[in-house]
Amino acid sequence: MYTADEHQAWVHSILLSPVQVANNLMDMDQDPCKRLCFADGRRKVDYVLVYHYRKRSSVRGSPSQHRLSVISNGSYPLGVEGKDPEGGKDEPAEVVVDVGPPIPADGEKIMIREEFEGNLKDAGLEIERDKENKAHGHAFIRLHAPWQVLSREAEFLKIKVPTKKVRHSRDLFDCQNNLGNLWKSHRYFWPFCRYNINSKDTFFDNATRSRIVSLFCFTRESSVQLVWYNVIQLLHDEWARYGAFYKYQPVDLIRKYFGEKIGLYFAWLGVYTQLLIPASVVGIIVFFYGWATVETNIPSQEMCDEDQNFTMCPLCDRACDYWHLSTACGTARASHLFDNPATVFFAIFMSLWAVMFLEYWKRRQISLNYSWDLTGMEEEEEHPRPKYETILLQKRQRKKKNKNNKNETGHEKLTWRDRLPGYLINISSILFMFGVTCSAVFSVIIYRITISALMAMSPDPEVKSNVRGTVTATAVIINLVVILILDEIYGMVAAWLTELEIPKTETDFEERLILKAFLLKFMNAYAPIFYVAFFKGRFAGHPGEYVYVFNDYRMEECAPGGCLIELCIQLSIIMLGKQLIQNNIFEIGIPKLKKLCRTLKDKERAPKEIVEQPGRRQQWHLDYDLEPFDGLTPEYMEMIIQFGFVSLFVASFPLAPLFALLNNVIEIRLDAKKFVTELRRPEAIRAKDIGIWYNILSGLGKFSVIINAFVISFTSDFIPRLVYQYMFSETGTMHGFINHTLSYFNVSNFKPGTVPSISSLGKDITFCRYKDYREPPWSSEPYQFSKQYWSILAARLGFVILFQNLVITMSMLVAWVIPDMPKNISEQLKKEKTLLVDVFLNEEKEKLQLIQSLFSRDLTQEQQEELNVSDQTSLPLHQTQPGPHPPTSSPAPRTRPRAASFSQFTRQMSMSPQSNITQHTAV
Repeated sequence: MYTADEHQAWVHSILLSPVQVANNLMDMDQDPCKRLCFADGRRKVDYVLVYHYRKRSSVRGSPSQHRLSVISNGSYPLGVEGKDPEGGKDEPAEVVVDVGPPIPADGEKIMIREEFEGNLKDAGLEIERDKENKAHGHAFIRLHAPWQVLSREAEFLKIKVPTKKVRHSRDLFDCQNNLGNLWKSHRYFWPFCRYNINSKDTFFDNATRSRIVSLFCFTRESSVQLVWYNVIQLLHDEWARYGAFYKYQPVDLIRKYFGEKIGLYFAWLGVYTQLLIPASVVGIIVFFYGWATVETNIPSQEMCDEDQNFTMCPLCDRACDYWHLSTACGTARASHLFDNPATVFFAIFMSLWAVMFLEYWKRRQISLNYSWDLTGMEEEEEHPRPKYETILLQKRQRKKKNKNNKNETGHEKLTWRDRLPGYLINISSILFMFGVTCSAVFSVIIYRITISALMAMSPDPEVKSNVRGTVTATAVIINLVVILILDEIYGMVAAWLTELEIPKTETDFEERLILKAFLLKFMNAYAPIFYVAFFKGRFAGHPGEYVYVFNDYRMEECAPGGCLIELCIQLSIIMLGKQLIQNNIFEIGIPKLKKLCRTLKDKERAPKEIVEQPGRRQQWHLDYDLEPFDGLTPEYMEMIIQFGFVSLFVASFPLAPLFALLNNVIEIRLDAKKFVTELRRPEAIRAKDIGIWYNILSGLGKFSVIINAFVISFTSDFIPRLVYQYMFSETGTMHGFINHTLSYFNVSNFKPGTVPSISSLGKDITFCRYKDYREPPWSSEPYQFSKQYWSILAARLGFVILFQNLVITMSMLVAWVIPDMPKNISEQLKKEKTLLVDVFLNEEKEKLQLIQSLFSRDLTQEQQEELNVSDQTSLPLHQTQPGPHPPTSSPAPRTRPRAASFSQFTRQMSMSPQSNITQHTAV
């Protein structure tokens, strides 16, 4: 079968939109089932392929003129009518249309297409084409798989099908709830066998039929296209509506219609959304705890106390004045909402929540595998990708030209040497993208520094008072816009880099693409947050020795209340902005814009068809106009990035789970509506798990423990407060904590040109304060780190180690306590094995009895006489022996063997002369 890039260039697959089908069926007289069948109305359409005609200019009178016979399907175009030679019913006329000279590239594609269709016919598939031939436009080819092909491939793939129902007694709990029925039936599954099948037309469901046919049409865009109208209506009413947000998802119906892979995605999304509820409740409690205790928080009261009169050093050189710490009262009170003792508990809780989420999903996944009969599914061998085979073919052709390789067998494969240029480009490109991300973050830093300096030099006092809030908000919005733009760019770059690696199979391609896209988008989304959490204010220096950028601008510092409130603002705006703009608006608007652009593009480039099909368009024509399915990678990526916002920096923003929950409630219905109404129906792919996404989630869960430990230790004031209260406080309380965190600076030590030009606080200021743990100017080592700094640093590092070990130990305990497989499923699997053995032993026993009864009927009278003669010829031998002899009037009755076991029956059958009797078990 031809699998090169040319095949992928002309062949596309289409799917049927459920709602569009339902809307079009309301006013159509034709039977919906017949609309999805061949012209005979009996054979199902299992697959549809579509190819394109190119525009060719008509050159009349040319010797290479190409003529196309166009036959109308039921009408007479251009006013031409044909008559039956016998004067009966009119026959459609044949119209000859000049379409110009053929293009060589089109001729090559026609040959490839004919070869591909010939291979489909050789495989046993049946093909039906459009009766009308068009000079330009789209042509559709319908495929049907007969029973011989379906049964052959089902046996080869070992597709499991239901066996006979087995009735067994209910347990005590079921008996109490169902007193009228003490027996329940269960249907077990076994690999398909083609014998003794009665209902061949309906034995395989549409998803299985399409899955089998798709093996012959392996392209990346290939997808199934049959529609089940009852399932469609139910999915649209109960799932793909925003008004059904409070209902559980019909996961079984989703799997039945879209396949196991998409069913697992929506099941995982439902589990994730469901477990966000307890996390949201705890986050709200933590937030309200901070709001309730803000009035009694001693550090906030000291910072807002104007009587203490802490005179702070200027925030910039020359233009900025000295200022009082009490002016930052609002920042301190807001910081306490998120920086309080309950935050530590919430960080530990969310780390354990991530582990519980993964364990619960494993149990749910195993339950779905059992109910969907995926427990014994084997990995199927995948076809190589067309591009891989094309490059491999080129390599073989190059080797054939080499005289030294004439005797090679042609079993070449692509090695690391063939992929080395792609690997080098991948590494250099990823490093370059990291540099682009860091440059974007650094550019925003420069913006913050310059805007802060410009606003500080403003004569308007209101502008000066709102410098920090204005700069922070605008900088975060700029970060958000840059993140959204780079996300789209990085997605395309990741796909291009993956193609350069030349993966062999689609699974390998998808895994490599996911890793690159996640790495780039993770760096893009979290780089500004990492800067604020761990780098901002760490390298700013201190008064008299500030660090400057471009020798003019001072590095920015954290707010007086700490960097945690800025981290909270940064995280909340980026998270909410991505969810609102990228996850919702883009998902709704971009597909509609793409569809509009594609429609306008087709109208401009593709000329009108010479012969228009009368009446309404077929369903495959309507569904071809829908947006193609691009895979689940974008859907998973949105939720994985959101999971990082919820778990990594949750210590700074306890309301993150709540906003994630609200977004996911909308996201589920938005994705459902998109799959049901706006996208071509994707191919039903069987899958046992969510693949590499689980490993990414597990890695993020472990990484979140480290990040939260460092956020609590180094970004918040939790550790400095504990150290002050238990080591340096004279009363054992938090009184005096603000004075303890502020160091002294002698204003006479300012460098020339950095002293405030105009001071509204007077000229008698000798010392100003700044937030740091350094020795005072009257010390023997002025402005060096004090012993309080080293004590707090040791406590911070100790807390990181303690927090990590405690959370990891508790996580391992939770994972050990929660088993991966539910107990009822493990017991049911054991019971199934026993019942299946009993069922097949009974089947074989019945077969053995039937065979023996046939043997007894086939014994003719001649065989009985021959047996009697043989017994009589043996009498003289017995008479020669001494002693009494048994009577010889009739032979001894033959005993019927008993089917003791399946293995014994097999041995008997192998020794029997009738060994050619089939041993297949009826399903």
